[in-house]
Amino acid sequence: MDSFPPPSRATVRPLVAGDLPRVAEIFAPFVRDTQVTFEEEPWDASRWDAKRRDLAAAGLPFLVADVDGVVAGFAYAGPWRPKAAYRHTVEDTIYLDPRYTGQGLGTALLGALLDVLRASGVRQVVSVVADVPDAAGSLPLHRRFGFAEAGRLTAVGFKHGRWVDTILLQRALEAPTDHETVSTTLV
Repeated sequence: MDSFPPPSRATVRPLVAGDLPRVAEIFAPFVRDTQVTFEEEPWDASRWDAKRRDLAAAGLPFLVADVDGVVAGFAYAGPWRPKAAYRHTVEDTIYLDPRYTGQGLGTALLGALLDVLRASGVRQVVSVVADVPDAAGSLPLHRRFGFAEAGRLTAVGFKHGRWVDTILLQRALEAPTDHETVSTTLV
């Protein structure tokens, strides 16, 4: 199992509709102020709701880290590519409110996400990380979970007046064995 315990006052759980305004609030500064995401306009709660519904229809998880009733971060897995042959491969996404970094929440979210994906039959997880200082924590986080660099795409994004490379990371998942269990707090 890849899970690590979250901080004692944190819970990783499935996103509910009431979490969407907070998800939008966490994501917006990354869009406006960084090159971590290539989105150029922040999403409102209704756009996040459409994302939530699309992921649910595809059977893919959308999780939040809840600290004392406050959503401190989120993670989800989306389809890697739309072609049918890619149906067992997903791309992960994780964002934390900067006030909650360094508390193990990214570790808890990624561990829980991988557990759910493994149980659902996903075989490959890809992470696309912008090669910018603001994303520096994403590489060691993914490497701790066994992701390996699979390549680099040079100057594929242009944001805030600068061309940005992305680093592709990949991790194979195996189906859980009979003695492994998936955390019941995520079901």
